Amino acid sequence: MTRGQLRVFLGAAPGVGKTYTMLEEGKRLAGEGRDVAVAVVETHGRAATAAMAEGLETVPTIAVDHRGLLLSELNLDAVLARRPDYALVDELAHTNAPGLAHAKRWQDVQALLAAGINVLSTVNIQHIESLNDVIEQITGTVQRETVPDSVLRAADQVELVDIAPQLLRGRLSQGIIYPSGRVDAALSNYFRLGNLTALRELALLWLADEVDSALNRYRAENGISNKWEARERVVVALTGGPEGQTLLRRGARIAARSAGGELLAVHVTSPDGLRETHPGELEAQRALVEKLGGTFHQVMGGEVPHALVEFARGVNATQLVIGVSRRPRIWALLTGPGIGATVVRESGDIDVHIVNHPAAGGRPVLPRLGGALTMRRRLYGGALALAGGPLLTWFLVTMSTPASITGDVLSYQLLVILVALTGGIWPALFAALLSGITLDYFFIQPLYTVTVATPEHVLALILYIVNAVLVSFVVDRAARRSRTADRAAAESDLLASVAGNVLRGEDALAALVGRTREAFNLTTVRLLADDAVLAAAGTVPGTVPGTAAPTRLPVGDRAVLELYGRDLEASDRRLLAVITAQLEAALDFGDLTQTAEGLGSLAAADKVRTALLAAVGHDLRRPLTAATAAVTGLRAPDVQWSEQDRAELLATAEESLATLSGLVTSLLDVSRLQAGVLGVSLAPLETAEVVLPALEELNLGPAEVELEIPPDLPPVLADSVLLQRVLVNLLANAVRFSPSGSKVVLAASAFAGRVEVRVIDCGPGISSDRLEDVFVPFQRLGDTDNLTGLGLGLALAKGFMEGMMGTLETEDTPGGGLTMVLSLPAADISGAASGAVAVPVDSAPSRESGAL
Repeated sequence: MTRGQLRVFLGAAPGVGKTYTMLEEGKRLAGEGRDVAVAVVETHGRAATAAMAEGLETVPTIAVDHRGLLLSELNLDAVLARRPDYALVDELAHTNAPGLAHAKRWQDVQALLAAGINVLSTVNIQHIESLNDVIEQITGTVQRETVPDSVLRAADQVELVDIAPQLLRGRLSQGIIYPSGRVDAALSNYFRLGNLTALRELALLWLADEVDSALNRYRAENGISNKWEARERVVVALTGGPEGQTLLRRGARIAARSAGGELLAVHVTSPDGLRETHPGELEAQRALVEKLGGTFHQVMGGEVPHALVEFARGVNATQLVIGVSRRPRIWALLTGPGIGATVVRESGDIDVHIVNHPAAGGRPVLPRLGGALTMRRRLYGGALALAGGPLLTWFLVTMSTPASITGDVLSYQLLVILVALTGGIWPALFAALLSGITLDYFFIQPLYTVTVATPEHVLALILYIVNAVLVSFVVDRAARRSRTADRAAAESDLLASVAGNVLRGEDALAALVGRTREAFNLTTVRLLADDAVLAAAGTVPGTVPGTAAPTRLPVGDRAVLELYGRDLEASDRRLLAVITAQLEAALDFGDLTQTAEGLGSLAAADKVRTALLAAVGHDLRRPLTAATAAVTGLRAPDVQWSEQDRAELLATAEESLATLSGLVTSLLDVSRLQAGVLGVSLAPLETAEVVLPALEELNLGPAEVELEIPPDLPPVLADSVLLQRVLVNLLANAVRFSPSGSKVVLAASAFAGRVEVRVIDCGPGISSDRLEDVFVPFQRLGDTDNLTGLGLGLALAKGFMEGMMGTLETEDTPGGGLTMVLSLPAADISGAASGAVAVPVDSAPSRESGAL
């Protein structure tokens, strides 16, 4: 019997449309004449899903009584008896009710597949067994229903059903996914934007890994051993010349041929590099790279071909694009093979594209001497002396006449100069000695001996050798100085590149560390301070076999720069001294920035003090004036007050003084918040123990406030008095702005080790651009009624919450209104001692009752 095929629709979260897509595919198959039956579908009350299931044959489910609850489960025997071509089985990770043939629904699916029935099923990413711990870290929720990875990886097809997190939250707010009563809790817990984004990324990565595994299985089954590159990574080598833009566009076209292809441009600065360009040309090419969606890199290496290939291998490149050399080919005879030929030879399995361009094969120029002192150039110079000397001698002997001695000497002098240009002083000195002996042996009387008959010829021979040595010395010194100048220019380019990255907004420490690693071709560079990593680039130290001990360079007196990789030359260390100085300056700048931020907080505190004075002069005037007038009237000797009048004046004075006391208390509390001396006494509290006194204080009952507090809600770690003050303020505001006949909802829930209390109203709400303004002291968002106080309520509430290690945030209420979200840490009952948690403070806030 042929085993059935399994097709799974994978989603990042509930509500993305897995079941709907499965039913839609079932209808498509049925329309093609296939026998399709719905084994089990969970619509969760969603009208669109239920409508999509209409028209498909449904195998009746089986009802199972579990502890008085009637559960509807897949009827495996009925589906096996029906034997459709395709069975639609929703929720692959579902746990079956006790007493059925299998404990898990995926085991039922295995039985259907073994019977030759094709199955379409659904699963969310959080139900995959291997991701259980990751899901818990992201969402704070432990998933108890999981599917083994082997079941999903054995599926014939896994299809991702994707939707943007913002759109999913919008569907949730509209009540499409859950009933309206569950929307608020879902939005604030599992369906947070960050959670959904992380789950979506996890689903995409898991599916990409599965695709890669499937490709590897295919290659193994078919005996394919050569390397397949599913994604191109194209490196374009830039010299800074005019051909750079042509190469970049060609590289971009190559990268675009593969989905997800990457473009990387690299410029190698070294004594052997090509530098015949205007300084602005390379910067223009950098801008073009960014427009093409690529990245620009600048490295420094002793030899350009080797540096290019090493960089390409370091970034796992598949293609390397270089330009045809701008030098005439004749110079290859003197300086060896060009960069292109060397790159092709060393590239290995990296494809090399040598692109022609208008600047190729340009005008003849002198060979660059920056690398004249390398061992390769010296060997070339020695080879030229050994091969050119005999050839020149044969030619001159063939054409020699008694009067041609001057031309013979100049010919050998030219040979020595060419050797000096190619190999430096030592090959040139060898060529001078060899040519001197040759001149004496073949051209100076007596011939074919090393003796000289005429003293003038001896002097001429000595002068010839001296001239050859001097010319070689001058050429060698020029090569050394040229190399030094090129090195200095390379260092300047590197530092300019780092400065450019910082100016474009990159982190200074990260930019310096990253460019240092690239420039010196190191495996890892780390900046440490007190064993803490401030910035790092490259592989993790110790993960590469054979990694040597790092080179450690001090950065001032508080940090160390660790360099892993090759041994550094003296010139490298000189440049590193400059980089460490810049790192030290960046650290100092960070300290100055922190100091400036501290000054900013002082300025903010000064602003609050100014506002306090303004409030004293404005909001305190009314109750103070009323109380003064009442007391002054009572003490007037020339006025006879009735008992009723006296009682009214006393009541006015009492009310005004109480108002004045409350305002002063709020001002003092704000002052404590600004000074950072808020007294907090934390202890485990049941949420209901604080909510009920707050409702009683405001004289609110079931007609005004609806409570949704789960019985299993864990206690919070909070200060009971401060938390009650916060709740009183939030409930008073919510009731004040709620429309007539509308209840305020106070809901609580636990999530990821914290407890959230949500005060929800259906009032006019606040525009999104002003949500944060509600926490600013001394404002009422346009409410000019001075009877409402100083406008300190929410500012104090937020400060109290932060003092209790909690948060106070605002959200829009679905359907209109404002939701205030209080978040506090859940108390660890098992590890917490009885009594309050001691928090050292300088002074304690007022504990008086009343609205803030």
